[in-house]
Amino acid sequence: MSRWPNLADRILFEDAEALVIDKPGGMPLDRPRAGGESLDDHLEELKLGFQRPPAPAHRLDMDTSGCLLLARNPRALKRFSQAFEERRVEKTYLGILAGEVAQEEGTVELALSKISSAADGWHMIPARKGKPAITHWRRIAVQNGVTLVEFKPVTGRTHQIRVHAASGIGFPLVCDPVYGKRDSRVGRTMLHASALLMEREGKEAIAATAPMPADFAVFGFTGGDD
Repeated sequence: MSRWPNLADRILFEDAEALVIDKPGGMPLDRPRAGGESLDDHLEELKLGFQRPPAPAHRLDMDTSGCLLLARNPRALKRFSQAFEERRVEKTYLGILAGEVAQEEGTVELALSKISSAADGWHMIPARKGKPAITHWRRIAVQNGVTLVEFKPVTGRTHQIRVHAASGIGFPLVCDPVYGKRDSRVGRTMLHASALLMEREGKEAIAATAPMPADFAVFGFTGGDD
């Protein structure tokens, strides 16, 4: 029995070439090396009468919930992927930081580089010779010793928001096992892709908003805060 709900019930946007779903937090896009369930196991249920199953046009970390754009055919996949590469997709995230952020808003510009070791595996670090990475952010609410923050990444580097929160703002995301520490109250890093907007020539824009996930309420944040 699947641990995930039917993803067809989590569709936020749909037309002939695109689907946006509210990906559950904890669901990996690709099958883990150790085995187990992934998005791949649910693509058939998202065909919805189309010949092919849809394919993800971008990446979300396993723990990250929220807006995931899927293409319904290869031509759309190529165009959508190019739009992400050319930074023509506006993405908004909500994250809970493990501390009280004093500043109201700001921009983090920290280039990022990937490092790895046999003992710790790989992770990203700020590095002057790394790939440029820019994230705009604003504080939404502070309570119970944590802060709800809205992020608008300009670039799309691996782990960008996670590193920029920890090294740029000064507090890691709650329950981030790589750049912060685990939290027994929740089982995943508290990051949510809350909105996605992509303009299309001659067509309606792809626009979707994912409701605040239920586990954010553990820290007192519900949909009314967004």
